Amino acid sequence: MTTAHVVEPVTTATTIPEIAPVTGGRFKWLRRLLPLIVVGLVLVALFVWLSQLQLDSIEERTLNPDYIIARVREHLVLTITASALVAVLAIPAGIAVAKSRSRIFRGVIIGLANIGQATPAVGVVILLAIVWQTGFATALIALVAYSFLPVLRNTMAGLESVEPSVRESAKGMGMTGAQSLWRIELPLASPVIIAGLRTALVFCVGVATIATFINAGGLGDMIVNGLKLQRYPVLFTGAVLVASIAVLIDWFAGLIEDFVKPKGL
Repeated sequence: MTTAHVVEPVTTATTIPEIAPVTGGRFKWLRRLLPLIVVGLVLVALFVWLSQLQLDSIEERTLNPDYIIARVREHLVLTITASALVAVLAIPAGIAVAKSRSRIFRGVIIGLANIGQATPAVGVVILLAIVWQTGFATALIALVAYSFLPVLRNTMAGLESVEPSVRESAKGMGMTGAQSLWRIELPLASPVIIAGLRTALVFCVGVATIATFINAGGLGDMIVNGLKLQRYPVLFTGAVLVASIAVLIDWFAGLIEDFVKPKGL
């Protein structure tokens, strides 16, 4: 007599390995350095292309290191000086407008800033040159007038975005209005303010190219001369350098924005 044995199935617990979420942490620095890498590759390609061209005497006088470095220096000085003046003037004006209860004062400041932004940049530069003088100072004033509005509006928007409860908490801690502004409100509004400064910087880089029309120098000399004389390597080189400066300045401003941004935002 045989006894039937029932074999129970053996179950084995299989552990499914957890798939680690793919995050961009390891590529964080690569993303930050990507604009720098792209600009470097573009400039190298430009140099290689120029080295293979047969340049005539006019192009050789322009496409040489001394001339290019001088024009880049003039362009950077004009851009950075104008942006610094915009920051010094527009941020306090934005704070004053945001804190003011006077509609007249608010309307006057915003109206003046709108005039500078709405007027074509070439018109501002030429008009100032006609009524005043030509040169660096005139181009500087035109750049400040044209780039004032983004920083003003962003300063106002950043301060107005701070929750009233935050101000009440600061007041409850015994802070004065000035202490609350400097210690609480401006740090919270700093990302928005710096975003406006980044916009102003890029504006200044682009508008500074027309400073050549009033003898203020800059890379606009290369662009205009290349266009007038139909020397397209000169024109192309000037345009690429202006675009590269704009990308690099925006990249550097982005690093500053990340650095000053309060933790948790």
